[in-house]
Amino acid sequence: MDGLSILMPVYNEVDRVEQALQETLAITLPCPFEIIVVDDGSTDGTTELLREATWPKNVRLHFHPRNRGKGAAVRTALADARMRVSAILDADLEYDPADLAVMLKPLQEDGVRAVYGIRTFDSYHSHSFLFVLGNRGVTLAANILFNVYIHDLMTCHKAIDTQLFRSLPLRANGFAIEPEITSRLLQRGEKIYEVPVHYAARGSDEGKKLTALDGLRVLWTLLRCRLTSS
Repeated sequence: MDGLSILMPVYNEVDRVEQALQETLAITLPCPFEIIVVDDGSTDGTTELLREATWPKNVRLHFHPRNRGKGAAVRTALADARMRVSAILDADLEYDPADLAVMLKPLQEDGVRAVYGIRTFDSYHSHSFLFVLGNRGVTLAANILFNVYIHDLMTCHKAIDTQLFRSLPLRANGFAIEPEITSRLLQRGEKIYEVPVHYAARGSDEGKKLTALDGLRVLWTLLRCRLTSS
């Protein structure tokens, strides 16, 4: 393992981004790592917080002048990745950055180039029934369209060989980047290795940004990718 680039898209997370970065910097990994933060046109003070704070040398910042969407932020971060493996980690504190160590282990095996952290939707977290149902619905759609069996299409926790990641024809700007990444990996014949990770959902009142409209965009993206190669 030559190193990990942690791609962190951020949009309006002024109350969480500093803690997210500090928790990520504190993790122990079997390799060096860098964090590439992309502020996607935040308007709540996140931009100023990131600019004014002093960060270690393994943290690099990028700023979009306007909001372009999670997919655009991921592509900006990926273009600056310098390590052999790149992993997406949102700054909303829903995922535990320590789980990255668990996700890196399978990547040391021959033939494994993509690992997904799979969420367990337990009742003691504040998951909306419709949110869980929607996630299962789009995951089922992906399994049918691509004749596979994955468990969590919309997980943020993805660790992928950087060269492979960059070679995927990604153009979705919003949350549809998640199914687009999976679709393009499956089209390449890549096997997606899944491991369980911790997950603490937040509601819309806490800043959750996914909506029912995003679900429709996900389905459209799956169909587009199934029918096209770019």
